[in-house]
Amino acid sequence: MTSRSEYQMMQLIMDTATADPRIRAVLLNGSRANPRVAPDIFRDYDIICVVTALAPFLADHSWIDVFGERMILQMPEAMELYPPELDGAFSYLMQFMDGNRIDLTLVPADRLEDFLEDSLCKVLLDKDHLPALADLAPSGDSSYHVNPPAAQEFSDCCNEFLYTATGLAKGIWRKQTVLVKQLFYTVTQGALIQMLDWHIGCRHNFAVNTGKYGKFYPQLLEPELYAALLSTYRTAETSETWEALFTAMDLFRKAAQAVAGHSGFTYPEEEHRKITAYLKHVQQLPEDAKQIYL
Repeated sequence: MTSRSEYQMMQLIMDTATADPRIRAVLLNGSRANPRVAPDIFRDYDIICVVTALAPFLADHSWIDVFGERMILQMPEAMELYPPELDGAFSYLMQFMDGNRIDLTLVPADRLEDFLEDSLCKVLLDKDHLPALADLAPSGDSSYHVNPPAAQEFSDCCNEFLYTATGLAKGIWRKQTVLVKQLFYTVTQGALIQMLDWHIGCRHNFAVNTGKYGKFYPQLLEPELYAALLSTYRTAETSETWEALFTAMDLFRKAAQAVAGHSGFTYPEEEHRKITAYLKHVQQLPEDAKQIYL
C-alpha cells in the first residue's frame, strides 16, 4: 500500500473536522508541533479535537473509519489492565496499513483549558473563536524542559540508585535473571536516566528537552557518556550483567558529581565506595557460599 503524504493526511483530518458540527476546534501537538524536531517518515499526527460532547462519538466508534484502513486500534480510556492517563477525554490511537499513525484525542469544550498546559500546541481550526485559544502562545517545547533538581530530589535519586545496586548483586549471584533485568531496566536505569537528564539540564541552563526516555541523548549527551550508557544494554549473560552494573555505577557517579557541582549538592562518595566494594565482593563469591564473608 502506498503511504499517504502529509498533505493528504492533514487534508483528511481537516475535512473531517470541518464537516462534523460536533467538532468545534482542532489542535496539533507532539513532534509535528515542535519546530526543534527534524521531520522524518515516522512522525505521528497528534491531534486534539475539541467537541461539544463525548457521548455521541463514543456511542458508535465507526466514525473513525473515515481515516483509513487500520492495522490496529487502541482506545486507552476503554482499557482496564492499563489505566488511562487522561481524565475527561477519550483517545483513539490508530496505526494504519500505509504506515501513517494518528493519535486522536477528543476533548469536551468545557474541559479544553485542562489540556492547554502542553506548550506543544498549535491551533489548526477554531470554529467558535474560543477564548481559551485566543492567546495561545506559539508552539514550543518549554513544557518538556528538564527541571533543576531540589536537594532532596537529588539525594533521593542517588539513594534509589545505590540502594538498588545491592539488591541487584544478590539477584545476579542467585541467577535470578528475569528479576535482575526487570530491576535493572526499570529502577536502576530509571534513576540513571533521571540523573543524566539533570546533567544535560545543567549544561544547557535547564532550557532543554531531552525527549521521552532520552530520545534526544545522541545529540545532547557527551559522546563518551552516551557510549557508556549504550554499553549498559547487555545480554542475559552473568558476566555481562555485572559489567553493565559496574558501568552504570561509574556513569551515574560522573553525572551526579557534575550535577552536584553545578547545584551545590554533595554526592555520597563514601556510600558509593562501600557499595562498589560490596558488588565486587559478591561478584567473586562461589555459587555455594553460605555466608557473605565481608
